[in-house]
Amino acid sequence: MTNFDTILERISTVVQGPILVVMILATGIFLTIRLAGLQFRHLGKALRFMFKDEETGEGEVTSFGALCTALSATIGTGNIVGVATAIVAGGPGALFWMEIAALFGMATKYAEGLLAVKYRVIDSEGHVLGGPFYYIENGMGARFKWLAKIFAFFGVCAGLMGIGTFTQVNGITSAVGNFFDPDSMNTIRLFDRDISLAVVIAGVVLTVVVALVIIGGIKRISTVSQVVVPFMAVIYIIFCLILLGFNLNKIPGAIQLIVKEAFGMRAAAGGALGAIIISMQKGISRGIFSNEAGLGSAPIAAAAARTKEPARQGLVTMTGTFIDTIVICTMTGLAIVITGAWDKGLEGVAVTTDAFQNGIPFSDSLIAFVLMMCLIFFAFTTILGWNYYSEKCLEYLTGNKTTVLVYRWLYIFAVFIGPYFTITQVWTIADIFNVLMAVPNLIALLALSGVTAIETKKFFKKDNIYK
Repeated sequence: MTNFDTILERISTVVQGPILVVMILATGIFLTIRLAGLQFRHLGKALRFMFKDEETGEGEVTSFGALCTALSATIGTGNIVGVATAIVAGGPGALFWMEIAALFGMATKYAEGLLAVKYRVIDSEGHVLGGPFYYIENGMGARFKWLAKIFAFFGVCAGLMGIGTFTQVNGITSAVGNFFDPDSMNTIRLFDRDISLAVVIAGVVLTVVVALVIIGGIKRISTVSQVVVPFMAVIYIIFCLILLGFNLNKIPGAIQLIVKEAFGMRAAAGGALGAIIISMQKGISRGIFSNEAGLGSAPIAAAAARTKEPARQGLVTMTGTFIDTIVICTMTGLAIVITGAWDKGLEGVAVTTDAFQNGIPFSDSLIAFVLMMCLIFFAFTTILGWNYYSEKCLEYLTGNKTTVLVYRWLYIFAVFIGPYFTITQVWTIADIFNVLMAVPNLIALLALSGVTAIETKKFFKKDNIYK
């Protein structure tokens, strides 16, 4: 292990210990209790609101557009590569804890969306500004502006060096390399490594396309996301259903294995507790990476929604966690466990590719191509969504929009160099910044839980909404 890898691992061990697990789960459980299980009782209404825009209300994009922008950032490598990484590192039980975190995380995501709209502001040019930094400052009070600044700083870092660029770009270029040059027959020497020419070309093309889109800002990102995200999500879900359909008889056994591993039932007596902790840690951290509940990113997109009802947008926002983790990640995880791909010494996208190639009786090349395309578009839209998030964080930090133009070029440069980090490095960096972002946001969600509860009661008492 290199010195750089050693440093990353030490930092990751400190910030991703049991404290993270407790904070994320405790916040979700607390909000679930305070909101009387709202995510379970009103999921159907929330899903209907996804496609029913309000006729009035201030904002820059529709509620569906805001959701698609958020989904563009959440449905990415986490759904294909992240689930695989979690199960390989933490065993099949990691999927169980990913699901548990998501179920409670829906309440967290609801609170984030609600507070984002309630405390958003409109600038002199008519642009909507909102997110954790605004509900921290305007909700908790100006004396907590330092906490908002901390969130914004780590938000910029996460976008520039973690979840927004390196992991997504690395996932895309790895998938392209595995498909077009699986044996790395055509390579060039870069950064003391032999890099596949397919990876280099993919990285350059991706950089150019990203640059063309992000210069257009939120409206162009929202327009692209509303087309790409639903289409690719449906394609991926169809292939997952095909795999599960061909392996129906194996699903009960896979579920049993997942539950047993989640509680260390297959580990030796002395190692059961350690197995549970690793399973929880990997599952919850990858779950956070995938659906971003509690991270504080989705509220930045939710604030731009054309709505006058904070609670309504909260409901729409929480559907993102349901779609991302309860639907898509579950299907990916079951595919990996059913086929045993997690236990073959593979890593990254190769795990998911192996699962689909062994679970569906189609040609291996067709399966690899479909997965490559899904990963490319999922990760591409995530890059776009996180550029928007991190720009808003930077605007709040500096109060100067000129810096955003400079930042966009730095972001494009980060996309350019992303392919040349190892899988372990990019995921460790992303996990570190995820945690550092989550802490100030979770503090705010707990401090403002009373506001969330009051706004929720007011909304559900309106007769014209549900009668």
